[in-house]
Amino acid sequence: MKRSHKLAVGIAAALGLGLGAAAVFAHPGQMGGAMGMHAQGGMGHGMGHGMGPGMMGRMGPGMMRGMGPGMMGGGLQHDDAFRADMGLVHEMLGSHESIQRKVSNLPNGIRTVTESDDPQVAATLKAHVASMAKRLEEGREFNLFSPTIPVLFENKDKIRTAVEQTEKGVIVTQTADDAKIVAALQAHAGEVSELVRDGMAAMMRAAQARAQAQAR
Repeated sequence: MKRSHKLAVGIAAALGLGLGAAAVFAHPGQMGGAMGMHAQGGMGHGMGHGMGPGMMGRMGPGMMRGMGPGMMGGGLQHDDAFRADMGLVHEMLGSHESIQRKVSNLPNGIRTVTESDDPQVAATLKAHVASMAKRLEEGREFNLFSPTIPVLFENKDKIRTAVEQTEKGVIVTQTADDAKIVAALQAHAGEVSELVRDGMAAMMRAAQARAQAQAR
């Protein structure tokens, strides 16, 4: 199997697309053109950007929950808390176009304002931020392809976090005295902003980037 085919199969498996999708990448000639997926194209920007909001909204929690810990951060527990957090992530990705986000880089950290005019989405944002703040405090890593989250969890005791709920969402301020941690906070804020902007397409790009890094 060629390296590009192996990479595509790895991403398909990591995203929980199942053996059928993986087989399309591995043996495109045997599956026919009905699926519209070809190993030669991989799962790069073209496929990601071709997924419209409707398609992303129809991707049920099963697909998101199918992502194995091998492609995500280490130490993940597939328990009720994990499934609940994955459900929140799925809801936000499916509703990303209704989310507004502003990031301010501070000399020692970040200040983010993430809101939505949709009351249900706003409630999801609040629940997600509260859960992630608790996970960071307790050191229970939850990571979907992010290269910055491990740095933040490794240095959780050096990060000061303040969460303020607004009518439409949340304001989060995180600061640290270590320049490396500040850089990780700012880089992670950028990753989240990309997810808010592009939804599942951004998740696919992150999955591909991690798979490529692991294949090297």
